[in-house]
This record gives sequence, structure tokens and C-alpha cells, in this order.
Amino acid sequence: MKLTFRLSMLLVAVAATGVAYASSKDDMDVARLNNSLSQLASDPSLGMYAQAEQARAHDAVNQLSQARSRDHAHALYIAERRVDLARATAQLQDAQQQIAKLDREHDQIQLDGSRRETEMARRELERQRLQYQAAQEESARQLAAGAEAAAQAQAQADQAKKLAAAQAKVANAAKKQADLAAQAARAMRQQMQGDSSTNKDQGK
Repeated sequence: MKLTFRLSMLLVAVAATGVAYASSKDDMDVARLNNSLSQLASDPSLGMYAQAEQARAHDAVNQLSQARSRDHAHALYIAERRVDLARATAQLQDAQQQIAKLDREHDQIQLDGSRRETEMARRELERQRLQYQAAQEESARQLAAGAEAAAQAQAQADQAKKLAAAQAKVANAAKKQADLAAQAARAMRQQMQGDSSTNKDQGK
């Protein structure tokens, strides 16, 4: 009887030890998963992401801590997958944010490049406009100078015509004067000839 009692006590002790070991292992799993979630939440790059998945993972870990022995393996699997999913989702969202940031930076670079090209085109247009304006002013100056030269040439031509006309008048007047002088000389000769004939007649 004493032997049977001792065997019973030994079995109870072994069972208690097994339960204690299982409970300790369960506590270690819960602690490990909670620590993983705490690291994720405190991560400066990832902690702000996957909030819903982190909450579901915490719920799964809490369910693991309350699971019965026969449900422990399944609850542990669910909790571990929830924790893994929370971290993977946070990493994915962080990568998406990095991609979005790079896209914005790329768009900004393109926008800056477009602005620089627009500014260069505007400056080139202004340079061309100034060149065109200078060419117009030079053309106008040359036209004005040409018009002035033409006016001067016309004035000189008019003056030359007036001078030629005056010279023609002087020449005509001189010609008339010469004609009158010739006529006067002929008349005087004729008169002298007539007087000489009269004197000869009277002498006879």
C-alpha cells in the first residue's frame, strides 16, 4: 500500500512538473511574441505602420496566453503568423512610402528641369526679341539716313536746276544783248555809210 501511494505521488509530481514546464514554455512564447511586437512598435521607421495588423497580433498573443493546453499549438501558430504579418505589412507600407517619396522627388526634379527649360526658353526669346528690335531700329536708322540723303540729293538737284535755269537766263540775256549790240553796230555803219554818200553828193 505504501508503494502504491508513493507511485501515485510520483505520478502527481511528474504531472505537475509537466504542467509547470508547459506553462513556462507558454509564458516564454507569449513573452517572445510580445517582445517582437514591442520592438516593431518602437521601431522609428516601421512602428507607425500596420496599426491594424499590430492590434490583431496583440489580440492573437493574448488569446495564446489564455489558450488551453490542447489549443496551445494552434493559438501559437496563429499568434506567430499575426506577428509576422504585422511586421511584413509595416515593411511593405514603409517601402511604399519610400517609393512614393522617390516618385515625388522624381516629379520635383522633372518639374525643376521643366522650369529651368522654360526659363532658358524665355531668356532666349527675350534675347531674340532684343536682337529683332535692334535690327528694326538699325533698319529704321538706315532708312532715315537714306531718306535724308535722298532729300539732300533732291535738294541739290533742285538747286542745280535753278542754277542751270539762271545760267540759261544769263546766257539768253547775253545773247540778246549781243544781238542788240550787233544790230546797233549795223545800224551805225549803215548810218555812217549814208552820211558819207550824202557828203559826196553835196561836193559835186
